[in-house]
Amino acid sequence: MRFSLYIAKRYLFSKSDNNAINIISIIAALGVIAATFALFVVLSVFSGLKDFSLSFTNAYDPDLKVLPAEGKKITLNDQQFYEILEISDVKKASQVIEEKVLLQFKDKSSPAIFKAVDSNFLKTNQLNKQLVYGEWYGEGLYQVVMGSRLQRDLSVGIRDYSGLLNIYVPKPGKGQILDISNAFEKASTSVVGVFSVNEELDQNYVIGDINIARELLTFKDHHISAIELKLDEKADIEAITTSLNEIIKEDIIVKDRIALNDSLYKMLNTENLAVYLIFTLVLIIALFNVIGSITMAILDKRHDLKLLKNIGATKKQIVSIFFFQGSLMSILGGFIGLILGFILVLLQLKFSFIMFTERLPYPVKIEWQNFVLVIITITVLGALASRIAAARVKKLL
Repeated sequence: MRFSLYIAKRYLFSKSDNNAINIISIIAALGVIAATFALFVVLSVFSGLKDFSLSFTNAYDPDLKVLPAEGKKITLNDQQFYEILEISDVKKASQVIEEKVLLQFKDKSSPAIFKAVDSNFLKTNQLNKQLVYGEWYGEGLYQVVMGSRLQRDLSVGIRDYSGLLNIYVPKPGKGQILDISNAFEKASTSVVGVFSVNEELDQNYVIGDINIARELLTFKDHHISAIELKLDEKADIEAITTSLNEIIKEDIIVKDRIALNDSLYKMLNTENLAVYLIFTLVLIIALFNVIGSITMAILDKRHDLKLLKNIGATKKQIVSIFFFQGSLMSILGGFIGLILGFILVLLQLKFSFIMFTERLPYPVKIEWQNFVLVIITITVLGALASRIAAARVKKLL
């Protein structure tokens, strides 16, 4: 192997008497460099876009959310809530009531989801930082904040006291409704803030104090719809889930941030795979140049092959020479392309010379997984291409 590797390095870095072969070798090396460069940059860009997309859900979704397995309510008394806060790795907890409602402002109406939260809500997420107008509602007051799309649909002004935002929910009960005016519970509130997170939240959600929902829905003090938890970064979710099941004496479902956004994560992972496969195909096409370059080198070194055979080199050793030559060309070209791609991504992170909008730089992210993926891809495909090209030596021998 040392003999074959030594001869392969000599062939790789030495010039041929035939200029056409030198040009083909340079084109093959540049093709590998360019394809590897593109693969790493695109993966880094997609990693940045993925983080950028998830940053909006991270601003709203908690680290962990506890939901009832059946129905709409969880029974939770003060002692149980205190025990949840005492669970290791649980930093904060917020009680939530969610219900579908009908919103009415002056002559306009729209269905929505009313999310009523306690005073700990902003300690479990950063939704107040997503306000685009106004301010967060005051605790214990009949004030709400709502999504920007919902606000536009209803034409609601911030602190517009010319008309209040009315929230309607059907009254619980059975039997035929004889008077439509008695079929709904009503709460009148003022809008003091507007947030913008993503299309779903902006179009459907209005958020207010939990006491509004208790009166509107006639919920008892120990009834809630969900519990949202903020955890330590290295929290053991399985252990926390076990503790929650022991404290809450009902069937519950515990979802982390990935489970809460299952469709979004699946879409992003599918897109990531598609991007990787497309640019791997580009790399495969570039490696055809390596096959051509090694094939031309074999034809150029026909006299050397006879000499090597005469001095005792085996057929396997001679095949290995050109296999190593192709592999070294692929790996070195890939390494150079990887370094150039890393430099470009690093410059974008530091200087933001490519802008997504006037104020937003194009998001990129350097991840070690992308380094490993590119190195494995170029090594495996380069070795395969070199094996295909080196196999032609057997015909000459």
